[in-house]
Amino acid sequence: MALKNLSYIPFGGDYNPDQWPEEIWKEDMRLFKLAGINIVTLPVFSWARLQPAEDSYDFDWLDKIFDLLLKNNINVCLATSTAAQPAWMSLKYPEVLPVDFEGRKRKHGGRVNFCPNSKKYRELSVRLAGKIAERYKNSTNLVAWHIGNEYGNYCYCDNCAKEFRLWLKERYGTIEELNKRWNMNFWGHTVYDWDEIVVPSGLNEMWKEPVRDGSCFQGISLDYNRFMSDSILACYLGEYKAIKEITPDIPITTNLMGTFKPLDYFKWAEHMDIVSWDNYPALTDAPAITALRHDLMRSLKGGQPFMLMEQTPSQQNWQYYNSVKRPGVMRLQSYQAVAHGADTVMFFQLRQSVGACEKYHAAVISHAGHENTRVFKECTHLGKELMSIGDRLFDSKLKSKIGIIFDWDNWWALEFSSGPSVELKYLKQIEKYYSAFHAMNIPVDFVRPEGDFSAYDIIIAPVLYMLKPGAAENFESFVEKGGSFVTTFFSGYVDGNDRVQLGGYPAQLRKLLGLWVEEIDALFPNMSNSIVMKAHQEHFRKEYNCGMLCDIINTEGAEVLAVYGSDFYEGRPVLTVNKFGTGRAYYIASDGEEAFIKDFAKYLCEEKGINSSFDAEANVEITQRFKDGREFTFILNHNDHEATVSLGSGNYLDILRSSEAEGNLVLKAKDIAVLEKI
Repeated sequence: MALKNLSYIPFGGDYNPDQWPEEIWKEDMRLFKLAGINIVTLPVFSWARLQPAEDSYDFDWLDKIFDLLLKNNINVCLATSTAAQPAWMSLKYPEVLPVDFEGRKRKHGGRVNFCPNSKKYRELSVRLAGKIAERYKNSTNLVAWHIGNEYGNYCYCDNCAKEFRLWLKERYGTIEELNKRWNMNFWGHTVYDWDEIVVPSGLNEMWKEPVRDGSCFQGISLDYNRFMSDSILACYLGEYKAIKEITPDIPITTNLMGTFKPLDYFKWAEHMDIVSWDNYPALTDAPAITALRHDLMRSLKGGQPFMLMEQTPSQQNWQYYNSVKRPGVMRLQSYQAVAHGADTVMFFQLRQSVGACEKYHAAVISHAGHENTRVFKECTHLGKELMSIGDRLFDSKLKSKIGIIFDWDNWWALEFSSGPSVELKYLKQIEKYYSAFHAMNIPVDFVRPEGDFSAYDIIIAPVLYMLKPGAAENFESFVEKGGSFVTTFFSGYVDGNDRVQLGGYPAQLRKLLGLWVEEIDALFPNMSNSIVMKAHQEHFRKEYNCGMLCDIINTEGAEVLAVYGSDFYEGRPVLTVNKFGTGRAYYIASDGEEAFIKDFAKYLCEEKGINSSFDAEANVEITQRFKDGREFTFILNHNDHEATVSLGSGNYLDILRSSEAEGNLVLKAKDIAVLEKI
C-alpha cells in the first residue's frame, strides 16, 4: 500500500513541535517551505503530553499543529507516540517496566522501556492509538501512520516467563515434545511441568561477551528470541488493528533498523502496509554496506518500495565518532536510497533539539536557527530536485536475477552456537557475497529459505547452518529446474531447534551438493590455507588465500574445482560443483579471500548471462528501477574524484539536469545522475 495521492517524492522528517514555543512553529513553516519540506512525522515521543493522566487527554496543541501544517500544504505521517510511556504509568503500573538480561528491574526512563507482554501497556497504547486515529481520521493531509519507534525491547520478567510457557504449549503441544526438541536429557534438564520452564537469561543458560552471546541450551535461547520477536510484534499489531478499523485506506508502518538482529523483520513485514527504516551509515562505511541494508528492507515485502523514514542531514549523536557528512554526501546517500527502492527521503530531525542526548544530532534547522548553513542549503537543493522528479518513480521496482538467503532464525542459531569459531559472524558472510555483486552493479534481492525462487537464476546461501522443514526441497526444486545454488562451510548442520541432523553434514543438502563433510577445522587468526584451482579456469587465479573455517569433505558425485593447498588435508576438495537436474549446486568449503568471492561471483554471472548495462569504474554505483515500460537508471559517483561512465548507444533524459545524455557521462565527485531511457 503506497502513500496516498502524492505527485512528488515525500521530503521531510521527524518534527517535535511540543519541544518548542508556538512562536517557533511559524518560523518552522517558513523554513520548511524554503527547504521544500512537504511531509513531517509527528509526534513520535509525545505520550506524556498527549495523556497527562490515565483519565485525561490533551490534543489541543496537536490540533494547532495539524491546522498549521495543512495551511502550509505539508502532509503528516502521524505517529502514535507509544515508544516512551509517561512517568505516571510506570509509577501506577510498575509491571509495565521490564526486567533486563541480568535480572534487574528497570526504572522509568529512556525509551522503548516497557515489557512487551505487559497487558496494561498494551491496553493503554491501543487506547491512545485509537483516540488519535478517531480524532484525525478526516485530516486531508494525513498520508501515513507510524506506530511506536525502533522496537527491540526484550524482557525477562515473570510475566514474560508465563507468556513464554503459553507460547511453547501452542508451539509444541506436549511437555514430552518440548523435551525432545530442546534435547533436555543433556545435563539433566528434563522438565515434567510447564511451570518448571525458566526464561533463558544471564541468570541461568546464557552469557554475553564482547565478541558474542552464548548459550548452554541453544534450543531454549532460540525459541526465546522467536517468542520475544512475536511478543513485540503483538504490541505493534494491537495498535495496527485499532488504527486500521478507523482509517482502513491509510498505510501503516513502523521504522525498522536494517540488519537489526533481535527482530525477525521478514515476519514483521507481513503485517506492515509499507516497510520503513532508519539509515545511519558511519563515515567509513562502504557504499555496498548501506546498499545491502536498503535492498534487505526492499526485499522484506517482495521488492515493494519502502520509506526512508530517518537519516541524518549531517552527523549522528550516538556513534563513537560522529563525523559530519562531507559536501554532497547527504544528497548522494539520499539518492542511493531511492536508487534501491525508497519512495521517500526523510530525516531525523527537522529542528535540532536544545537538550538531552540528541541535542548534537544534526537537523535541517540547526541550533543557528536560520537558513544560512551549508546543511540547510544542501537540503534545499535536494528538496527542489525531488520535487522536479514528480511521481515518475513512485511504485517503480528493481529487477534481480540473484537472491541471497537471509534468515533471522539461522542468524540467531549460528551465533548462539558453541563453536566452531568466535570469528564466524553471519552478517559478515552475507556482506562478502553481496559486496561482490554490488561491485559489478548486479542487483540483488534477499529471500527466505522457504521463499519463492522462480524469479531467480542464482541463489546464494552463505553459512546456512540451520535447515528448516521444506528448505532443502525448495533448493532442490530450484536447481533441478536449471538454477545455480551456492552454499558454504558450516551449512546444513542443524534443524529448526538447533539439533544436529545425523548421518553426515550437510544432512538434507547432501544429495543436492554431492558430498558429505567429515570434519570442520577452525583456524586461528594468524593461520591460513589456500584455495588452489585444479585446472585453468577462466576468471580465476591459480590460488587464493582462505581461513577461519575449513571443511574437510568427501565427494559423492560432485566435481572438484579446487583443493586445499596445505595442512594434512592438502589436496582435499575446497570448491565443488554438482550437476542436479538441469542446474548446478556449488559448495565453498572455506572462508575465501575477497578476491576469490569476487571472481566466483563474476564466474556465476557469466555462466548465467547476467551483467550490468553499463561499464563503470570502482565506487560508481548503478541501479535501475522500472515502471510501466519505462526504465530509470541511477548513477552515483561515490569517489572523491570525477568519473566517466559509458552509456553505450542509448539515448537518455537526464532528469536532474533536464537535458539529454548520450555517449560518455561525466560525473563530478559525489555527484548523481538519474536517467530515463528515451
